[in-house]
Amino acid sequence: MPLVVIVIGAGSIGQAIARRVSAGKHVLLADLRQDNLDAAAKVLGDAGFEVSTAIVDVCSRESVHALVETATAIGSITGIIHAAGVSPTQASPATILKVDLYGTALVLEEFGNVIEHGGSGVVIASQSGHRLGALTPEQNKALATTPADELLALPMLQPDQVKDPLHAYQISKRGNSLRVMAEAVRWGKRGARINTISPGIIFTPLARDELSGPRGGGYRRMIKLSAAGRGGTPDEVGAVAALLMGPEGTFITGSDFLMDGGVTAAYWFGDLAPT
Repeated sequence: MPLVVIVIGAGSIGQAIARRVSAGKHVLLADLRQDNLDAAAKVLGDAGFEVSTAIVDVCSRESVHALVETATAIGSITGIIHAAGVSPTQASPATILKVDLYGTALVLEEFGNVIEHGGSGVVIASQSGHRLGALTPEQNKALATTPADELLALPMLQPDQVKDPLHAYQISKRGNSLRVMAEAVRWGKRGARINTISPGIIFTPLARDELSGPRGGGYRRMIKLSAAGRGGTPDEVGAVAALLMGPEGTFITGSDFLMDGGVTAAYWFGDLAPT
C-alpha cells in the first residue's frame, strides 16, 4: 500500500515542502481551486513525483472528511502539510478566522484520527502570531483545546473584539501554534508528531499581494530593518519542514519554529519596536 503525503494548499510553500519529504511516496494535492491544483500537479509530476489532486474547502468539515477518505483510499497517511490560508490584504476578519483558525483546527482534528504511527505533519503559521500581545492562560487554553466546531463562538473572537484583518490574522496564527501544541498530545498517542512553522516574509504570490497592498510599505520596512535584510524563499521553509518531518526530527513535536530573518526580534527589541 502506498505511503501518502497530503499537501493542503498547493502554493509555493506547500510544493517546496512536498519536494523535500515526498520522494517515493504518493502526493495528494488539495486546494480550493482547480487551477492551483493543475499547476502544482504539473510541476511535481514533471519532477518525478506520483501525484493526484482533490478539491477541498478547509472551512467545511464535510469537505475535509471527504479528503481524509480520499487519502486513506490511496494508502497509509504518513505526512500532512497544511499550508492553506488567506492574508490580511485578501480577506475580511471573519473570513480569516474561518479559514486560518477554524480550517486549521478542522484539518488537525480530522487527520489526527488517521495519521499513521511514525507519521508527522507541519502547519504553516506566521511571524504575525509572535507579534500579538500576551493572552491570558484561559484564552490560550480556549484557542488550543476548544472543539473546532465551537471555536468561532468564543467571546474573544467576536466582531466587537476582532475588528480588523491584521488582528484576525495575528490571533489565528497564534491560535495555530497553540492548537498544534495541544494536538501534539493526541497525535502522540498514535505515535505521530505535529509542529508549526512561523515564516516571515517569504516570496510567494501571497506575499507579493501584501507587498503591493496597503501594508506594503510596512512590509518593506520589516525587510530592511531585519537582521537578514531580505525576504525568505519557499525552499528555506522546505528545509525546516524536512527536519521536522524527517528522521532527524523525531524528538520534536508540539513546537513552533519562527523563521523570519529576525523581524520579530527587531519588533520586540530593535528598530521595528512600536513607539
